[in-house]
This record gives sequence, C-alpha cells and structure tokens, in this order.
Amino acid sequence: MNGTNLLKIALRALANNKLRAFLTMLGIIIGVASVITMLAIGQGSKKSIQQQISEMGSNMIMIHPGADMRGGVRQDPSAMQTLKLADYEALRDETSFLSAISPNVSSSGQLIAGNNNYPASVNGVGTEYLNIRQLTVENGDMFTEADIQSSAKVCVIGKTIVDNLFPDGSDPVGKIIRFNKIPFRVVGVLKAKGYNSMGQDQDAVVLAPYTTVMKRLLAVTYLQGVFASALTEDMTDYATDEISTILRRNHKLKASDNDDFTIRTQQELSTMLNSTTDLMTTLLACIAGISLVVGGIGIMNIMYVSVTERTREIGLRMSVGARGVDILSQFLIEAIMISITGGIIGVMIGCGASWIVKSVAHWPIYIQPWSVFLSFAVCTVTGVFFGWYPAKKAADLDPIEAIRYE
Repeated sequence: MNGTNLLKIALRALANNKLRAFLTMLGIIIGVASVITMLAIGQGSKKSIQQQISEMGSNMIMIHPGADMRGGVRQDPSAMQTLKLADYEALRDETSFLSAISPNVSSSGQLIAGNNNYPASVNGVGTEYLNIRQLTVENGDMFTEADIQSSAKVCVIGKTIVDNLFPDGSDPVGKIIRFNKIPFRVVGVLKAKGYNSMGQDQDAVVLAPYTTVMKRLLAVTYLQGVFASALTEDMTDYATDEISTILRRNHKLKASDNDDFTIRTQQELSTMLNSTTDLMTTLLACIAGISLVVGGIGIMNIMYVSVTERTREIGLRMSVGARGVDILSQFLIEAIMISITGGIIGVMIGCGASWIVKSVAHWPIYIQPWSVFLSFAVCTVTGVFFGWYPAKKAADLDPIEAIRYE
C-alpha cells in the first residue's frame, strides 16, 4: 500500500473523531506554546542584561581597595586606603591596554536648590569618566582639566537630579546647587539613560572633579576606586594583568603577598548574570517541557483506544493483503499528524502569547528561531515515540483473532 493511501486513511480516521483528535492535540499545543513562551522570556531577559551591560561599558574595569587583616580582624574594603593618586597616575601613564581611566571618590548627602532638595551622592571623577561609562552631556559641557587642577566647585548632573531640584523645567546650567553647604555651579546635564538591569537609577548622578570631592568634601588623600576602559573587550584580560602588575609594584608587594586591591570587569558581571539567566531559562523550559511529555502520553492513550476500537477493521485489512508494516505506518502516521498539527498550532499560540506578555507586562521578549524549531522537532519526536508502541501492537495482531474481536 502506497504512502498516499495510508495518508488518506489516517486523515479519514482523524476526521471521524475530530473532538477526540483535538483533545489529544491539546497537550502538545500547550506544551509547545509553553516552551516557546518560557524560552522567549528567558532569552529576552538575557538580551536585556547584555544590552544594559553594554550601555554601562562592556570593556569597563573597576579597581577597588582590597580587604586586609589587622590584628586578626578582616577590615571593610571601603575603609582601606590602599589606592592613591600616584596609582592612578602610574596607570594613566604606563598602561598600554587602556583607552580611558578615571579616579573615583564619592560623598553622600543632601542636594539643595532653592526650596527643593534631594538625597544623592557626588562622584568625584576625571574627564574620561564619560567615555568609560558611555555617558553623554546633553546640555552644557563637561568640566575641564583646568577645573580638576583648580579643584573648582562645578558639577554635571543627571536627569533625575534635574527633575527633583528644578521641577519648574528651568535650565539648570549656570545655576548654583548646594551639597552639604558647599555651593556647586552646574555646567552640564547628562543625557537620560534610565534604570539598569539591577534596578539602579542611572540618572540620579552628580559628577564633580575628583580633586574637589577629595579636598572640599572628604578631606582625604586616597581614592575609593579607579574606573578604566580597555581598548577592546577582547583586551580586558591583558589590561587587568597589566594593572595588577603596576599596582603590586607601586604597593611594594612581595610575590607571596596577596593583592591589597580588587579588580572587577564587566565580563565577570556578564558571565554571572548570563549563567543565572540561562539556569532560570532551562528550568522554565523543563517545566514547560513536562507538558509535552503529558501530551505524548495522551497520544499513546488515544492511539491504544483507537487500536482497540478498530481491531475488526485491522483484521479485515490484513485478511485482504495489508502487511504488518502497512498497519504500523497507518497508525504511526495518525500519531505524527496529531503531534505535528498540535505543534504548528502551539507555535502560533506561543508566538502570540510572547507578544501579549511583551505588550501587557512590558517584559523583554526575544523569540529565537532555534527555540521554535526545537519545540517543533521535540513534538514530532514525541508523536513518533509515543505513537509507535500502539501502532506496533496493531501491526502484530493476528488477522483471524482480530476479525473475531467484538
């Protein structure tokens, strides 16, 4: 018996039991739709994290003081004073794998402009900080090296600071704001960046010359950190090795001594967040994949019922010359058609559900083509796997016993 006739017989059998065929497909439909939607949510979250990290500077390197033991007690890294201006200057002058570098010191307090106030931190940085963090001055200008040399009381503020200190919409450039009773003249406003993947407001920022913060706000001679940017993302590891060598030399550390500084890169953050996201995506996909297994069991159950109901038909067909392989193929085709049809419907529902989640919940969604093909392939294999055994049972029936079956 040729394949065309077997296909017609399978279609006729399904058409005669439309409701039962649809209910059998339902498990496959739900499973495929769930897998596609869950993977789309997971991949969307991963893409969003990668985009946020890219906006922060994918080749950014952060250097902070390291924790130390004093009298058997481990100290808080933030209280350490191991990074000096001399370290920053050595890195600036000697490194060959860095495109930009900036010191960092910070002071928290209350910003005041007229009758408005807002709690914030003033970050003391260098002029290259904008390049490292991929920030842009939208209105006004960035402070200059001359401002740094003179410890000028000038600052650049973010959109959140503008909205809270100047709610009337007036131009803040040239205005005076006070921070812990010290006046700062606003010379520029940064372009808005919104919240990052960790929920931090990237616009609640005040940048001032690092010399101003060190001398006028904190009265310290050490740095709280150094931000740098590698020439390219691929050169980040070379840059960190070079930084480590220079700092160890400056700090006169022996080969047996531990580093008194900590170097972190965006690659570490990206790897950590991506591994977490991949784990959650896999977990969601596995949970959704259970629906496919349940759907497959449903196919096996219905095919068993179908074989039992059509035992006399099978006996008659075999008595007039149908081979066991023809009977096997007929029922296997029915199972595969149920799974493939359910898979197609599931793909459409999964894509639609992903779009609804994006539109209603405003979650980042990204449907990768491989997830659709994988879901479709799995449901097809499920149909073959769970449909084969009932089909094999039908093919192994004895024609005489099948005809006698009541």
